[in-house]
Amino acid sequence: MGNQSSSNKRKALPIDSPFKLPAGTPVWPQGDGFGRGIIDLGDLQVSQVSSFNKVWTTFDGGPDNAGATFFEPASIPDEFSMLGCYAQPNNKPLFGWVLVAKPNSSAENGALAKPVDYTLAWTSKSLDIKQDNTGYFWLPTPPDGYKAVGHVVTASPEKPSLDRIRCVRSDLTDQTETHSWIWGPGKSSSDSDGFNVYNTRPTNRGIQAPGVPVGTFLAQNGGTNGTLSIACLKNTKLDFSSMPNLPQAEALMEAYAPLMYLHRDEKYLPSSVKWYFANGALLYTRGEESKPVAINESGSNLPQGGDNDGAYWIDLPEDKSNQERVKRGDLQSFQAYLHIKPMFGATFTDISIWIFYPFNGPSIAKVVVLEKISLGQIGEHVGDWEHVTLRISNFNGELNSVYFSQHSGGQWVNVSELEFQSGKNKPVAYSSLNGHALYSRPGHVLQGTKTIGIRNETQKSEKFVDLGKGFEVVAGEYLGSAISEPAWLNYRRHWGPKISYKIDEELDKVEKVLPENLRSGFRKFRDSLPNELFGEEGPTGPKLKTSWSGDER
Repeated sequence: MGNQSSSNKRKALPIDSPFKLPAGTPVWPQGDGFGRGIIDLGDLQVSQVSSFNKVWTTFDGGPDNAGATFFEPASIPDEFSMLGCYAQPNNKPLFGWVLVAKPNSSAENGALAKPVDYTLAWTSKSLDIKQDNTGYFWLPTPPDGYKAVGHVVTASPEKPSLDRIRCVRSDLTDQTETHSWIWGPGKSSSDSDGFNVYNTRPTNRGIQAPGVPVGTFLAQNGGTNGTLSIACLKNTKLDFSSMPNLPQAEALMEAYAPLMYLHRDEKYLPSSVKWYFANGALLYTRGEESKPVAINESGSNLPQGGDNDGAYWIDLPEDKSNQERVKRGDLQSFQAYLHIKPMFGATFTDISIWIFYPFNGPSIAKVVVLEKISLGQIGEHVGDWEHVTLRISNFNGELNSVYFSQHSGGQWVNVSELEFQSGKNKPVAYSSLNGHALYSRPGHVLQGTKTIGIRNETQKSEKFVDLGKGFEVVAGEYLGSAISEPAWLNYRRHWGPKISYKIDEELDKVEKVLPENLRSGFRKFRDSLPNELFGEEGPTGPKLKTSWSGDER
């Protein structure tokens, strides 16, 4: 039997402290279904429960080898039923939720059903780990035509009551996939003796996708290839009545808009699009490169729609002195541009906050002990779009997580791990020097290997912007005529010209200053650098990003 550890003798863990927003959740302006606590998915009504009773804790394995804790939802509203238990690694403050459900009165053929049996998916009984008792993981056996969407965890070898949980009619479910690792007996998901616990999310995600995460977990032996043993829910109604109206969305920004710090040495600052156009930005047409056209302040003379066919591009002013001035942006004119969109079957709202820079500066490399090596012009390009995305629960309007864009990818950060402005619910973002990748904490992030890579350097400085000041809502498809999209948003070509650098010459300069024993490693590194650093065309605008109609990657 595994080693037992009494919770009153052990050192406190982060999960022992529930996370709460610094200023609590505000009261939102009046509207229809947003922030009402219950969302109608068609044949099912669901509510989000974030109060739990602890069932089982292990103190080994999982992220940071800190173990994990498994909970059952508490304070379930009358007439609602549990769909599964909740789990979280011990290395983070407790902050999570699961959905509970009840059938709509108009639902036919039983939207929910009791399981007919349980399968013991796994037990910790014979495992030599630190744990507060023995854990048992049960997978409900659904009746024909139903699916399980969660597990039951007990501290007893007795099968749970069949009345403990409900399965969901198959047509009210959607396909799910694993997302992040919660726990396994090893220190990573690859060395945990075949048993692992994962967070899950809908496989198909986007502004029209109906999949709804339940907040439960997947626990299973073996790999996660093929069909998983649990499903997620589906919003078969999807009328967006749970989404915030425009005043509510603006109130969400007022509550949660991040403060973005720029590096003290940053030369290439953000600006408004209007300022960029008014200060000499030019539209070029392929075949007529000698006849660029000044872009008016609204961008109304930009080509609309069509494909990104290389027929047009935007560039800086031709005059060199003005060109250098415009490159440096203008903080006084800055405003953020918002795209408000439904996510997870309209149970969440994503507010994507887009930030425009007239110019992206050169990259800086780090090679082992050599902290900073200039890569010359590599990484420079005209026009730079970055963004952060706020993910907000439509059940209560609470901030759930924030996405930080970083070059061609990015990272979701749970709200419990964010830095907030003092006493406020506004998270802090840090823009990296020259490249403008966004991070949740200051410091150095190396893009590459542990010893060689592109250096992303961030810090708190006197250069900052409040993304909630003077923002403009430029898109929100579900809001219909309440939003008028600016002309520049529907310009579907590049925001900068193609720039070809003498890459080999630039990198050869770097290689020559390195000690002989580091040169082979640097050659491998240079071969792995992303294409965006090597003089591709300037970036496309927000609407051409895959995240515009889909989920962040």
